[in-house]
Amino acid sequence: MTIPGFIVKNALRNKRRAALCVLSVAASLFLLVSLLVVLNEFTNPPEDVGASLRIAVRNKVSLATPLPVRQRPLIAKIPGVEAITALSFFGGKYKGEENTMFAQFAMDPEQLELVFGEAKLPREQLEAWIANRTSCIIGVDTAKRYNVKIGDKFQLIGQIYPVDLDLTVVGIYKGTTDDRNVFFHQKLLDELTGDLGQVGMWWIKARSPEEVPGVIDRINAAFTNTSAEVLAETERAFQLSFVSMWANIKVLISSICSVVVFALILVSASTMSMAIRERMRELSVLKALGFRRHELFAFILAESFGLAAVGFLLGAGGAWLLYSSVNAPTLTGGMFPTLDVTPRILAFSALVAAVLGVVSSLAPALAVTRMSVVDGLKTLD
Repeated sequence: MTIPGFIVKNALRNKRRAALCVLSVAASLFLLVSLLVVLNEFTNPPEDVGASLRIAVRNKVSLATPLPVRQRPLIAKIPGVEAITALSFFGGKYKGEENTMFAQFAMDPEQLELVFGEAKLPREQLEAWIANRTSCIIGVDTAKRYNVKIGDKFQLIGQIYPVDLDLTVVGIYKGTTDDRNVFFHQKLLDELTGDLGQVGMWWIKARSPEEVPGVIDRINAAFTNTSAEVLAETERAFQLSFVSMWANIKVLISSICSVVVFALILVSASTMSMAIRERMRELSVLKALGFRRHELFAFILAESFGLAAVGFLLGAGGAWLLYSSVNAPTLTGGMFPTLDVTPRILAFSALVAAVLGVVSSLAPALAVTRMSVVDGLKTLD
């Protein structure tokens, strides 16, 4: 019998115990990868291709405080600004849902291609949206979820604004990192609310990435000491400002991950200790035959490492296969547009499995190396 065959045979001597050990490792690593994916979605929101050129401009007081329309021509004249559109969050409910998991925004339809060029919309649908003030376009994910087609009515019950929207779907876009949103005319919102002369915020596209810092500085300086001071920031910074609202979510998920890893080490170490304790006489015979301590340690390490590796392939591999094949918005109830098992997450879970294989073998290996041949032969199987 070869040494690899000897190691495999010992690992599978008690097939039920080996299977339970592998499954416990797989389940724990699946949970670990899932938690890391959620943490990654919270702390590293996905970016569109054009995100490096976009600038979000909101009221310096808070995101909920509107901005005056009179700011638009002043911002448009700032050097480096290529396009600008209003973007007002409506926050309505659809079909009486308690929690509607897609956002609705009022904007200037003519600026869609210039500011949000990643949104792929057929030309005829874009022209139909521009021509009809009571129309809207919706993301492909929302269209699939609610089985909405072009020409259907799309009604939203206002929660922030004291008005309801009765829209007609004229286009379905795709290609962004979040194909769930609904866009309609800012002019319609102005008309329904009595033309208050306000917008939620401004979204701007700069001419080049190099001009973005200068454009941000000039916008902030243009409205300093006015009645509506603004905070201009990159799209990435704007996204991360929402992450900060989750307070200690990173600490919470990291703590759960630590508990999972600790429990996994205890289970695996217990399993390996039990398996080695049953083979003390055999290991003593190997010692008597001339096998050295480091060779016995290598046998135990290979067995422990092998079980952890199989658990990694089942757990982390299964998580990668699941999250890469399912529809993320459907699986998460619309909370996350994507669930990306990054190479970094896989590498971390592989490291955990490797450390698990090493740590689980330490205690039984030390017991074997310290054991004399006579004492080992006295051990009952």
